Amino acid sequence: MYKKFNQNKPKDKDIIITIKRLGINGEGIGYYRKKIIFIPGALPAEVVVAKIIKEYPRYIDAELVRIKEKSPNRVSFPAKVNPAIGGLELAHLAYPKQLEFKRDNVLEALKKFHPRGYSKYKVKKTIPAPEEWHYRNKAQYQIEQSHGQISLGLFAPNSHELFDLPVMPTQSQATQDTERKIKSLVEKMHVKIADPYRHFDGLKTIVVRQAYATHEIQVTLITVGRNIKNLGQLAEQVLRLPDVVSVYQNETDWRNPQVWGNKTVKLAGKNQITDEILGKKFALSPRAFFQLNPVQTITLYSKALKFLDLTPTETLIDAYSGVGTLGILAADQVKQVIGIETIPEAVEDANHNVELNHIKNANYIQGSVEKILPELVQNGMPIDALIVDPPRTGLAKSLIKTILSVKPKTFVYISCNPSTLAQDLVLLSEAYNVRLIENVDMLPQTPRCECVVKLTLR
Repeated sequence: MYKKFNQNKPKDKDIIITIKRLGINGEGIGYYRKKIIFIPGALPAEVVVAKIIKEYPRYIDAELVRIKEKSPNRVSFPAKVNPAIGGLELAHLAYPKQLEFKRDNVLEALKKFHPRGYSKYKVKKTIPAPEEWHYRNKAQYQIEQSHGQISLGLFAPNSHELFDLPVMPTQSQATQDTERKIKSLVEKMHVKIADPYRHFDGLKTIVVRQAYATHEIQVTLITVGRNIKNLGQLAEQVLRLPDVVSVYQNETDWRNPQVWGNKTVKLAGKNQITDEILGKKFALSPRAFFQLNPVQTITLYSKALKFLDLTPTETLIDAYSGVGTLGILAADQVKQVIGIETIPEAVEDANHNVELNHIKNANYIQGSVEKILPELVQNGMPIDALIVDPPRTGLAKSLIKTILSVKPKTFVYISCNPSTLAQDLVLLSEAYNVRLIENVDMLPQTPRCECVVKLTLR
């Protein structure tokens, strides 16, 4: 159970550890020979038997062998799923305790980096998701062939071992069913599958996304190389599956460490699928970012808009804007919206969504926030309100410098990483008070959470 795949074979005998707390990734933490020891699958207050995987100068990685004394907060892990895969790191922990853990993660990050006045920040309880299971509307599965058998699923963390996933309890049933039907078509049509060991071209990843409001499904076939035998025919067959309206190919190569490549072409069907949030429509192309939990997204964005507290005379900057969701939702409340996004396809989608919703006061610009925002200021653009929703790496220091220079009156930060949030608040708190922090649980059964922060000028 909770086997961690590692080429370094255990050398020590089994050891007994009392778990003190959970780490930021949901692993149990204890101490052995005055070193911190990480044991995935173990819970606080449990006494467990563990096997050392690898010892480092300052910590130890171990795997759970068995539980001697069980936590009352432990629940049964989902059946028919290997616990070694990612995305279910907290599935053995009762959901109310998951919510407490996610709030504690924020508090621990603040305590570690101690931004100005952090001990007085109001950090509210985590808002639970309406659905604890089957909430994800996007599945991104890897595909491999070995000894004539095709596997479609996820890798174990820190491993090249791919687990076939007939069942994934956090995925919506429609995305899961579509993935399995595509796997059957690949087998039937003998579509060439990429070989990571010999670097042969072929199909590498299958991405399935469903729009919550319209039920439309978009499929992207990520390939190494462009001319893959039978791929066009596969796309035509995939388009016949229930609710599938759009099929794309994304091309990458073996030198690219990312899943997605830079070249995307439509193979069959519609250019985009359309979803809806709070009465606004959003057209989505394959690479456009959209939250994975559509029901809880309404809660997240409603909270962010409430924290902004906008007025009709203001200019709102929507940084890291994606397909324009937050800016478009706020457009009715402000004088104008300027969105900034690096991915060209997302900017095209955002401006299309502006037209789709008949909005006259919003415009989206392609480029980095760090570069575009200072240019807007130099050109005399008033920056009254700002909302940022950056990647896990947080805000660039150059952007923070610009924010501290411009000093928008209203400022909301949406973060998916408490550690980088706390680090950014160290600098931002030079000019801003942190009025309120509230977690919204977008991804139950995982350690991840979205954090909404309201900042006001001191």
